[in-house]
Amino acid sequence: MEKLLYDVKDRPPYHRIIIFAFQQLLAILAATIAVPAIVGHGMSQSAALFGAGVGTLVYLLFTRFKSPVFLGSSFAFLGSMAAAFAGAVTVEVGYLGLIMGAVLAGLVYVIIALIVKKAGTNWINKIMPAVVIGPTVAIIGLSLAGNAVGDLMGGHPEAFTTFNYVSLVCGLVAMFITIVVSIFAKKFLKAIPFIIGIVAGYLVACIFTGIGALADNQELKLINFELFKNMSWLPDFTFIKAFAGFKDFANAGEFFSFFGTVAVAYIPVAFVCFAEHIADHKNLSTVIGHDLLEDPGLSNTLLGDGIGSIAGAFFGGCPNTTYGESVGCVAISKNASVITILCTSLLCIILAFVAPFVTLLATIPACVMGGVCIVLYGFIAVSGLKMIKDVDLGDNRNLFVVSVILICGVGGMVVSFGKVTITEVASALILGIITNLICNIGRNKDNDKPNEALEEKTNKEIEE
Repeated sequence: MEKLLYDVKDRPPYHRIIIFAFQQLLAILAATIAVPAIVGHGMSQSAALFGAGVGTLVYLLFTRFKSPVFLGSSFAFLGSMAAAFAGAVTVEVGYLGLIMGAVLAGLVYVIIALIVKKAGTNWINKIMPAVVIGPTVAIIGLSLAGNAVGDLMGGHPEAFTTFNYVSLVCGLVAMFITIVVSIFAKKFLKAIPFIIGIVAGYLVACIFTGIGALADNQELKLINFELFKNMSWLPDFTFIKAFAGFKDFANAGEFFSFFGTVAVAYIPVAFVCFAEHIADHKNLSTVIGHDLLEDPGLSNTLLGDGIGSIAGAFFGGCPNTTYGESVGCVAISKNASVITILCTSLLCIILAFVAPFVTLLATIPACVMGGVCIVLYGFIAVSGLKMIKDVDLGDNRNLFVVSVILICGVGGMVVSFGKVTITEVASALILGIITNLICNIGRNKDNDKPNEALEEKTNKEIEE
């Protein structure tokens, strides 16, 4: 494993911490503010940014500042959030539903954490060995591939047949600059490839936008500077509207009916997110060379994630989750300093009140972020595949497990039960676990030794 530039406990020079934190902010920004924009109903993007910062602070406290990952708005709860508004008699009640749902989802994490605290983590290694976790982590990156390519080619749903050549140029500039800086730059610049790549892509987009304004060509206007005219100067916190929603219930029966709707929408998704939580932390463990499921322990990471989600939703409406983009940023920049994550969370809280800056970040064209995300998501996918490099794929037991996970994940197997949606990552992982258990029925102890040796080797590599 390549040596980290800054380890978890290292403290970069003060003048560099802000720059590193800003890079983390850029890595998580697009997804964090996209969730409230997709859900709509007047949800505030700056409040979501504030909530993500608060949620990450909570997570860092519960993990005793040992896990360098940022928490942002979770896409897994999009359907749940939409259900909260759909079942509400007023928008204010919908906001109340967002907080109620986040509390219920967070309590699921707390309950699982208590079980893990009592039972330990050995059972997790049994049902989710490297042959299951590796391809699942790869799917986390691969499942985002369509988003990255679609953004790169102009944000068109039919990106492979209809696209904007100007968007493609700007995105490729951002992508290649990121790659070149990461490989060939000096020590400090090598640690901030995303900032340099995004700035380069943005400058090229500015040039095209200027030409488009002069030539009155809409296709060349990649940057929407009109956003500055209608920017919101203060975050519109969720709890303010949620408290106003209590008065809109006619009776107690109506309240409990709505509570049941929210519970059904949120609780099952929390169990699904638990599996993704493990995959993210396994991936981060290999990046930093330290098993986070052992120290600070899975119970603490779950508590941090669950309580952090509640805190994030209280302010921004969106339950939070650990971000693969953040893990990818740590891996590529070789900066695992938890101080950077702490500074990023504080930066989010402060910048949520700086409307011009938040708006400036919102003007970054999708194509520029798409170019950078190709590298970022690709790195997540490759890190998962690296986890199975020592798995014997000549053994059909292992081959079938990896095959099922990859094909179901890449194929986009999304399963819905009413208001509950199981994402392709969760679906692939669940089927992978079941396939692994079936393939190993009746396997005797002698046949288990190769897999046990592989797990011991993986744990030893993490410790080293």
